[in-house]
Amino acid sequence: MRCSLHSLWMASFLFYLLPHCGEAKVHTEAQAGPLYRVLGSPLSISCNVSGFSNKFTQQNFEFRIKKPENPAIEINIISTSDQNFAYAMYTQRVKSSEITLKHLSSNSVLFEIRSLQKSDEGEYDCSVINSESVYQGTYSAKTTVKVIDNSLSVSSSDSTSLRYNEGDALTLTCQASSNTIQHTHLSFAWLLHKGGEDNAQPIISLDRDFTLSPGHDFEGRHQAGLIRLDKMGEATYRLQMAQLELSDQGRIYCHAQEWIQDPDRSWYSIAQKDAQKTMLNVTAREVAPDTLSLVVRISTQQTALQEGQELSLSCNVDTQNVEKRFFSVAWLRGSVELARIGPTGVLSVGSEYSGREKQGELRAVRMGDRDYLLIMQPVRIEDEGKYFCRAWPQDRGQDGGFTQGAAQDSSPQPISISANGSRLSVEMQRDVSVNEGDRLRLTCKVDGIKGQLSVTWQHKSTSTSTASFTNVVSLSQEGVLEIDKKFVSRKVRATRPATDSFTLELDEVTPSDSGVYQCAVSEWNTNSKTNSQSQTTSVTVAPTESFVKVNLISRNNVVTVGGDVELICRVKGPRVPITLTWSLRRDVSAVDTILTMYSDGSISWSGEQQGYQVKVQNKSTEVAHYLLINGASHREAGSYQCSVSVFLENAHKKLPPSNLLAVMVQNPASKLRLTSSPNVTTNLNSDVEIKCSVTSEPFASSRYAVTWLHQQSAVNKTMLSSDGDALVTFGTDVELSNRLSMRRTKGPSFELTIRQAQISDRGSYICEVVEWLQDPRGDWYQLSPVSKITELKVIEPANDLRLDMKEQQQLISREGDEVELKCNIISGASIPFFFYKVTWFYTGNSSSVTNVPLVELDHTGLLRYPENQATTGLQGRLRLSRPSQSSFCLRIQRAHEGDSGTYRCQVEQYQLDQEGHWQQKALDSAGPIAVTINVDGGAVSEPQCKLGTWIGIFLVLVICLLVVIFLLVLKICWSKSSGGKKSGESLWAEKVPLETKPGAED
Repeated sequence: MRCSLHSLWMASFLFYLLPHCGEAKVHTEAQAGPLYRVLGSPLSISCNVSGFSNKFTQQNFEFRIKKPENPAIEINIISTSDQNFAYAMYTQRVKSSEITLKHLSSNSVLFEIRSLQKSDEGEYDCSVINSESVYQGTYSAKTTVKVIDNSLSVSSSDSTSLRYNEGDALTLTCQASSNTIQHTHLSFAWLLHKGGEDNAQPIISLDRDFTLSPGHDFEGRHQAGLIRLDKMGEATYRLQMAQLELSDQGRIYCHAQEWIQDPDRSWYSIAQKDAQKTMLNVTAREVAPDTLSLVVRISTQQTALQEGQELSLSCNVDTQNVEKRFFSVAWLRGSVELARIGPTGVLSVGSEYSGREKQGELRAVRMGDRDYLLIMQPVRIEDEGKYFCRAWPQDRGQDGGFTQGAAQDSSPQPISISANGSRLSVEMQRDVSVNEGDRLRLTCKVDGIKGQLSVTWQHKSTSTSTASFTNVVSLSQEGVLEIDKKFVSRKVRATRPATDSFTLELDEVTPSDSGVYQCAVSEWNTNSKTNSQSQTTSVTVAPTESFVKVNLISRNNVVTVGGDVELICRVKGPRVPITLTWSLRRDVSAVDTILTMYSDGSISWSGEQQGYQVKVQNKSTEVAHYLLINGASHREAGSYQCSVSVFLENAHKKLPPSNLLAVMVQNPASKLRLTSSPNVTTNLNSDVEIKCSVTSEPFASSRYAVTWLHQQSAVNKTMLSSDGDALVTFGTDVELSNRLSMRRTKGPSFELTIRQAQISDRGSYICEVVEWLQDPRGDWYQLSPVSKITELKVIEPANDLRLDMKEQQQLISREGDEVELKCNIISGASIPFFFYKVTWFYTGNSSSVTNVPLVELDHTGLLRYPENQATTGLQGRLRLSRPSQSSFCLRIQRAHEGDSGTYRCQVEQYQLDQEGHWQQKALDSAGPIAVTINVDGGAVSEPQCKLGTWIGIFLVLVICLLVVIFLLVLKICWSKSSGGKKSGESLWAEKVPLETKPGAED
């Protein structure tokens, strides 16, 4: 029957699983957080879902929020399916479209808030409503949003209105800074808003990656060094325009933007501000006679060219004393500068033509004081246009520096270029991306080949706007390979795998290899270059940290002492040789390296190896590195982190470390149970013992520390404590410490003894026990303390001292005998720490001696005879003793007839107080006893003190008689039970003769 049920269950499970085994798993993703946004700025969070069986069905989404002040409550914000979804606090903002949720596609939405409020900070939950009959996967994703204050500050100290002449120099400064705690970047720009234009145009800007870029209309002047942007210090930006032009008139202002990098590594602008605008007025400058005399001419031998031919442009500068003057001369096609020769003859080439200059297709020289020549060959179709020359007079100062004068342009010279029948064309792939450390491979496809071809591969960095093309490698028409000196140490190859294609291969690329690559192909006829075509492509080298991601997770980072912890460092990305380091931060500053695992599998331990193990697991999309903590102790508690460095170009590149993951090692819950008497009552000056016992089952390594506390008036005072090694430490009360002791007994039990308890000792006594355990590393740690309270009451006994002398009301004795008088305490003698003073008084038969103290034994044990002439003879024959705790005896040796009279006993009870002073507690008297001493030998009473002796003798006789009777009874019983004896035989003798003792001869 059991097998049948099991088979039925399995069949049902497989039947359920069969229609679902091919379904995709639903996965919901939201934009990774935390997202830091400025108060009042917009917020957008994208959310998408995948894995539904029908990906074309539009899914409905809901957004909720958990706020940090009350994270247990989820608040509805907006839904794509329910217009009444929002809670009251968000209803108005949703209705006014300040908060929106719009579909980007059937499976994705965009959640937006136009203007963030401080209350919008929290954890946002994007949930997708399941539209299918089964649940499989994750249907929600969370993103944390932090709302921060806008701390971006932008200001300018320049005047709101400035007036300059054409050609003057302008300098403006602006301050831009931010106090945002998070790591942010600033971008900065100077803008010019001309009258009649809708938008301002950038003059020059510095982006968040510190790349300097001139505006489109200011490129030429920037390349000529006439426009500069300098950052001075931490927050000051200076704009310098060497020669103002009439077109510069308008409102100039600076603009700053603050950027933050989100967890997905994208940059987001969280704030932007403009400084006050300065109105710049530029008036035309009257031309000096010397400037009017400057004439610039342009000429060429041929204005109509074919592709591949040579273009020769001559510039002529004519003015007075030209031989003694300096000029800068530039050739321009439209607004694009081809080349410039400075006042000292140094050539600079524009960025668009730097590659052709490197290939030898463009050159410019100074031919004399007046003449300058530009040659470009072979020309291309795109070289067609209007060319002109521009000249600037340069005045040389005494320091050797040059001051540039106003520019003078030549008339434009149109150049037309027609196709020469060559169909040479070059094509490259667009926008190539490659990972750092990988090989860059670029292919250049060539079409319309007629003659021999050569190729030159060039590179231009995009990090600066003034960068120009530099040669990487070239392959001549004869197949000769020439590598530029900058790339000689690199693994670079240029090949021609086919007639119509050229390839460039660059191994182990780095982010600095990003930029624009140009493939320049030239067609040759014999030794003459007949045509040249080029094509460019942008190459982005992704840094390792962008595609190798390190993440640290754990499924059990909170454990009890002795538990096991498993940390997983997930390294996602392509398989590259890495070195992985595990580290532990126990406090804010100190970071301890645990171990380093190298790419060859070797491990270097830097710290304590005990308790740690490592394991590596290869997965399809990641490599999981495990750090196992076996039997965790408090030593292993702290924040763990894994760091990865990648081996590139014979060097290690350290990537951003993983997130910190806190491992918390908690103490086990204390199972300690105590028992003690809730109330203890004792008499004053008595010793009292308070016991506190452990009743729970101890751990194998349990040790106990106990502290006894005395609580009076809600104040706890430590009396004594004993640590785990049983070392006792007393409190600060010296007098109390002298009366305290503690011992441990089996169980264990802790016994506190207070000697001579005082009234001040009463109150609550707290027995506080701490259990200490030993962790797997041998370190001791304590559990939470457990305590028990005992209420101690100290009472003062009643003073009920009573004496008795009834047995001796009259005593008669002979002269010369010893007389004994006894005084008995019948109540109060058993109370400890009470002391007694006894005094005997005498009254003679004559009236001359009345109630005279004879002798006293005080409470300190001192015997004293009070002086009195009438009793001097008697006092010399007195002996006072205390034969028992409750009796005092007075002996009169060699009694005289004059000793007759009445005797009385008085007892006083004393006790020491806390200050050590004697206090009388009680007093009582007994008697009188009439004593008569006869001289004639008449009847005399036996001393009462000998009564005990006679009673003892009597008791001994009675006991002996009982023993004899008992033996006789046993004898009779034995005789009756014996079969060899006859009834009637004598009890005292047997008739059987006695056997004689055997002799030596027998």
